[in-house]
Amino acid sequence: MSPVAKTYTYRVRDRSGSLRNGELLADSQELVLARLRELDYIPLQIKVKREGMSREINLRQKVKLKDLALFSRQFATMINSGLPLLRSLAILEEQTQSSQLTKVIADVRVEVEQGTALSAAMGKHPKAFPALYVAMCRAGETSGTLDQVLLRLAETLEREVSLRQRIKSAMTYPIVVLGLVVIILTAMLVFVVPQFEDLFADLGGVLPLPTRLLLKVSDIVRSFFLFVVGGFVLAVFGFRQWLKTERGRYLFDRFKLKIPIFGQLFHKTALSRFARNLGVLSRSGVPILQALDIVADTVNNALVAEAVRDMQEHVKQGESLAQPLQQHKVFPPMVVQMLSVGEETGALDTMLEKVAEFYDDEITAMVDSLTAMIEPVLIAIVGGVVGLIIIALYMPMFRIFDLIK
Repeated sequence: MSPVAKTYTYRVRDRSGSLRNGELLADSQELVLARLRELDYIPLQIKVKREGMSREINLRQKVKLKDLALFSRQFATMINSGLPLLRSLAILEEQTQSSQLTKVIADVRVEVEQGTALSAAMGKHPKAFPALYVAMCRAGETSGTLDQVLLRLAETLEREVSLRQRIKSAMTYPIVVLGLVVIILTAMLVFVVPQFEDLFADLGGVLPLPTRLLLKVSDIVRSFFLFVVGGFVLAVFGFRQWLKTERGRYLFDRFKLKIPIFGQLFHKTALSRFARNLGVLSRSGVPILQALDIVADTVNNALVAEAVRDMQEHVKQGESLAQPLQQHKVFPPMVVQMLSVGEETGALDTMLEKVAEFYDDEITAMVDSLTAMIEPVLIAIVGGVVGLIIIALYMPMFRIFDLIK
């Protein structure tokens, strides 16, 4: 049974004579000592760090794609420059700014030191290295092109980060504005409307229907405010649990594709991910059946994933990639035709890359147009909601003299 890796704190003196402190994950104090000497440090003190369960919890947290992309590009540069694998991992462990990724790299380095393959060591950290990443690294190790694969991974991750930022920019503005509407509406119902209720009670008479409805809603919100908030929290929790089910995820993804305007954005995003991930896996030498399995898990849409699974079954039976996609409306004819041409010409990865670039451009143009279009619409919504409340409150004022008489 192999020893359990521990975190050691150390104090060393570098080449310039300066004192430095740090941490290393290793199976023994002797390995820490050997590592420090390999880094040209003079060890002064080495001891085990006491940290309880915190490290185990931290390693389960996800690593940001932005940090993983930077790690991949730096790793590729070091490998391409001729640095040994362990030396590269040690340097990356020290200079990576993400604390989560630092711990993961330390674990991977220890595994590699013990003779484990790099891809196998990465596979033990699915929160940091997704299946696509591990499969490509395994293919790179097998073919001796690890540096090229890592560079390709860095480019893929950077595009994914850019894609997510564009989607986020399109969704953030309406969500913030709608949240502002809810806050304003709640504040008016809880604090403003009750002031007018007392005034209307003193005046007597029959109030207009819009005013009566507004006062009734205000009374309900004030009386059951905690229940409304609690119900909202429970609804959000229940919805998130429902999304974790296979049926719930499928229905919600189908609903997202049918949303006016935004449905097209979600659809094009899923198609872009499909083309990019399958293209980069194909170019890296990952077997097609394994690549399709990974793409189905990473495309982030249940309908597209279902089509990819169906494609995988047909490929197992010796059919082409493009033929089964014709049965799924989620894939436009243009994508099917380009896949077919790519298979016929032996340039499948190139065609998939062109499809991904096409949809990336479409998404960028759509986000720009949505941003320009949504702003006036949301301003109109905010103004309309506030305006209706004000009109309902001031309608009795127009009859105030009649009420006094």
